[in-house]
Amino acid sequence: MKSWLSWLLVLMAALLIAGIGYSFVPEPKEVDLATVDRGTVRVTVDEDGKTRIREKYVVSTPLAGRLLRINMDPGDPVAASETLLATIEPRDPELLDARAIAQAEARVKAGEAAVKKAEPALEQARIEQGNAETQWSRIRAAKASFTEMDIEDAEAKYLAASEGLRSAKYAKEIAEFELQQAEAALLRSLPRAEQNNNGLPNGEENGNGSGGWNFTIRSPISGRVLRVFQESSAVVTAGMSLLELGDPVDLEVEIDVLSSDAVKIKPGAHVMLEHWGGDEVLNGRVRLVEPSGFTKISTLGVEEQRVNVIVDLIDPIEKRAALGDGFRVEARIVVAEANEVLRIPASSLFRPSSTGWAVFRVVDGLATETKVEVGNQNGLEAEIIAGLDEGDQVIVHPSDQIADGVAVAAR
Repeated sequence: MKSWLSWLLVLMAALLIAGIGYSFVPEPKEVDLATVDRGTVRVTVDEDGKTRIREKYVVSTPLAGRLLRINMDPGDPVAASETLLATIEPRDPELLDARAIAQAEARVKAGEAAVKKAEPALEQARIEQGNAETQWSRIRAAKASFTEMDIEDAEAKYLAASEGLRSAKYAKEIAEFELQQAEAALLRSLPRAEQNNNGLPNGEENGNGSGGWNFTIRSPISGRVLRVFQESSAVVTAGMSLLELGDPVDLEVEIDVLSSDAVKIKPGAHVMLEHWGGDEVLNGRVRLVEPSGFTKISTLGVEEQRVNVIVDLIDPIEKRAALGDGFRVEARIVVAEANEVLRIPASSLFRPSSTGWAVFRVVDGLATETKVEVGNQNGLEAEIIAGLDEGDQVIVHPSDQIADGVAVAAR
């Protein structure tokens, strides 16, 4: 009996000692874990932007006179050389002095110079577009000999040259239209001696389609009326703005970014447009990073140097039919992209010293400080070049309680 009691006391003492020892064993820290996997790490510049019609045209009066009421409203469609925009009753030519006639003649000469200036610019744009198309075709034919970046650069140059050619054609058409307007205004500024028996300028039997001396202005482009500056009948002077025209389908996006971000953006860079009102993300491509910046006051009252980035929309018109001029969009401009690389949450990284990055890798339930080499980062994800393998687990948001060798458990 006494022996049994002794063994019981020894057992109780052992249990007590074991309990005290166990109480001093630290409990594993609960942590959030992430698994190293493969995927795409994309670095973007995120800013707000707004759409704008690529080419706008302001119709102005080529001569002084009385403007008849304009029966056009914003949104009305117009056809080039067909839609009647405005009618002007000119002043009596007998009352025009030599200065007014000289000014009309000068506008004609300026119009002729603008047409001559547009011709070599158009020819240069044709040459550049042809060279870019040839280069792109050659690279596509020998795709195996070029990198993906070379192919994308060639495509971007071809698209930019095509847009330059289209813009040059548009500029010449507008210059020719303005010359015609200036010549018509000059005819209606001639003295009576230079008119024919019908009371019209010599060589003109029926005016410009309106009869008499009324001067009509027809649309120089096909598109829609954007704004009407002068709707009611009024006495107008030469050069007064009447309407603004444009094609709402022909849109581009203007995005102002910090100048420090602008230096990272290259023409041809992919752009994703979100939260514009539609369900799908629209795609675009950077056409131009403007060479001149400007100062803008932020919402916090801080002066910032910003630069405009111009983006062409590349999706079919059907996907963005509801998008109009001056609409807000949220843009993500891709400045770097790595595909099929090891990646981890950026919140797993920390700096153990002034240089280099490290993570806490979980090995057999213990946190193990591991140095890593990091590539592209975007604030959410980070590319791992060396230090980790696919399938490793790392601690996300490591606290100051986590150190090398500390026992951890998944939360």
